[in-house]
Amino acid sequence: MPRCPAWLPLVLAALGCAPTTRAAAPAPAADKLPWEIRVLVVKYFPVKGDRIDQSVTGDWGETLEATRAKCDGIVRTVAATLEEGSRFRAYKDPTARPSLRYTVVGDLEYLEPLPLRPKEGDGVPMTDYNKVMERVRIRDWVEGKGVKEVWLLGYHGGVIGLWESNMAGPFGDVSNSSRDPKDLPVLKSTYTVYHYNYQRGPSEATEDHMHQFEAVFNFIDGRDRTPPEQWPDLLFWGKFVGSDRSHKIVRPGGGWSHYPPNAENDYDWGNPRFVETDIEDWKPDGSGRKDRVSSDRWGRSSLRWFTYWMQSLPGAASGLAREGKPLRNWWLFIADFDRAMREKMTLCEE
Repeated sequence: MPRCPAWLPLVLAALGCAPTTRAAAPAPAADKLPWEIRVLVVKYFPVKGDRIDQSVTGDWGETLEATRAKCDGIVRTVAATLEEGSRFRAYKDPTARPSLRYTVVGDLEYLEPLPLRPKEGDGVPMTDYNKVMERVRIRDWVEGKGVKEVWLLGYHGGVIGLWESNMAGPFGDVSNSSRDPKDLPVLKSTYTVYHYNYQRGPSEATEDHMHQFEAVFNFIDGRDRTPPEQWPDLLFWGKFVGSDRSHKIVRPGGGWSHYPPNAENDYDWGNPRFVETDIEDWKPDGSGRKDRVSSDRWGRSSLRWFTYWMQSLPGAASGLAREGKPLRNWWLFIADFDRAMREKMTLCEE
């Protein structure tokens, strides 16, 4: 199937624009855009006859055929959304090109339940990610085929625990998890596991990535090492997002996944109130033009909000600088975390 151009509108995702599936090939030059992120898709379908066994999943008992189709649609839409989101301010510049390209290099399916392990202090067992990675022979994929992400399609249903994102590699675990250094095999290169719940949809799966982006940008920006009272001074969390230790929006800026600039509560993606925000002309010194914005700007849709937010992050040829230092293309930290860590990169060029 021909690959749909990543810069076409997101509606193409719903029409079946699929990420390319092909064998491993030499990775592109480090600074040649778009940066490729190779993905291994892994699906766990515990079956009973021709249906998913709801006694295992807790809340999903559709046919295997329908579940496969839904999962394929989630993968297509998430890949298209993430690529679209990596186009810097494409809502104003239709010629903006993506910084990221997602390529599925493997698609594995198991007609069995997810492996589980006891979780201390919790009433339900936890997904055993070590056993999942052993099952798929993750070393071959990461060290042999350049896989950077595993998209694990499974279930939740209140019957098992999961992490929306989980990372392992030579530079540790920077993810939306407990950051247990032993819950994934540590290999020569960093990889991130995203655990999707196929009872939900593409928006919830994309949100897994949103939280991972936030975790990485906060880590690179030093929030984990900064006293909370100083968070408003941080480039990402304070200056771009416009938040503080409360996680609410205290200065309408770019917002974050749960809180658009006009949000008053968590997940407030459809709030119709207007606020003055510089999200579309954000500058680190706060001199960007402010516009009146409400949720109408992203169609009161969580998925469209995620795309709008991603496109507002400093990307390719942003022209942004802080105190004379150009801002990097922040998508590099997602595309090549190991390179960023080896070269001790920060959000600004030194």
